[in-house]
Amino acid sequence: MARVKRGVTAHARHKKVLGLAKGYRGRASTAYRIALEKVEKALRYAYRDRRNKKRDFRGLWIQRINAGVREHGLTYSQFMHGVKLAGIDIDRKVMSDLAIREPEAFAAIVAQAKSALEQSEPVAA
Repeated sequence: MARVKRGVTAHARHKKVLGLAKGYRGRASTAYRIALEKVEKALRYAYRDRRNKKRDFRGLWIQRINAGVREHGLTYSQFMHGVKLAGIDIDRKVMSDLAIREPEAFAAIVAQAKSALEQSEPVAA
């Protein structure tokens, strides 16, 4: 049986890992064994944080909406309830953008939400 020399594939694998480790500090960017550990850890963080990023941005949008709504005398939860009652179908990302860049349009949405809240409140007997 013929002898198989594996230098080419090993070199390619090492080159791929060291390419991913470019920019790391110390031997983590030059030594294959250390670079492999650092790259694997970095890829785990990247996988996890692609999901966490969605969570973080949703929280940011909610904070921005809450700040914008409180200027009009509502809380975030009251506003979102009013938006649902008014049948406004705009997601939080767009709403937070409106609160920052288009205050007049956001004020109109808040007014609609307020009126929907007032109409849905039961009359005290």
